[in-house]
Amino acid sequence: MGIQKLQERLGYTFGDQSILLQALTHTSYGHECLQSLPVALRDNERLEFLGDAVLDVIISDLLLESFPSAAEGQLSKMRAAVVNEKTLAQVTKDIKLHEVLRLGKGEEQTGGRDKPSILSSTFEALIAAIYLDGGFSAVYPVVRHIFSLFFINENEIIGFYDHKSQLQEIVQARFKVTPTYHLIGAEGPDHAKTFQIEVRMKNELLGVAFGNSKKEAEQSAAKAALDAIRLE
Repeated sequence: MGIQKLQERLGYTFGDQSILLQALTHTSYGHECLQSLPVALRDNERLEFLGDAVLDVIISDLLLESFPSAAEGQLSKMRAAVVNEKTLAQVTKDIKLHEVLRLGKGEEQTGGRDKPSILSSTFEALIAAIYLDGGFSAVYPVVRHIFSLFFINENEIIGFYDHKSQLQEIVQARFKVTPTYHLIGAEGPDHAKTFQIEVRMKNELLGVAFGNSKKEAEQSAAKAALDAIRLE
């Protein structure tokens, strides 16, 4: 029932429901429940890889259409603001994709349905599933519909601009260097790891943070650095 509702929200009905189920399957579920399947079909990781590329192409095309006077630099900023973990996780919640995720017991118990890394990856897998099931002409209008509110004006998009991009702009403008991110450590089992990342400007520590994925920890470290810079 939940899967049917999801398809209604997407405005797309799958011809092959099995590829939709694969898109909704996290590695933890595949490891626990789908050992009889070939490795490539147990989870959504391969679909995530394809979906990332498909989404990039469509968002780029929509930006070119929506902002015909924008320069390449502006377009790059806007695309980074749309196609990032935080925004994709929010979109996933908006279409209630998190409600039909297939998670292993451990991931379920540790709040996997609310982890931005899992949500964004599942969304990318879903985009790939639509592309494989119906082709480019099927997935394009779905992406256009889901992201329509982001293309009202440039400021609306930049409001979702990720912290790493903001920090890089500020540091490069002020000090002519690029901040770097370093993994300090990782703790916990494979399905529930916590990563510690620090961001530095040459030898100066700008911020440090934890996250359920390296991407999330990097964003949090960049936010900590931005907050410190603003206080100064």
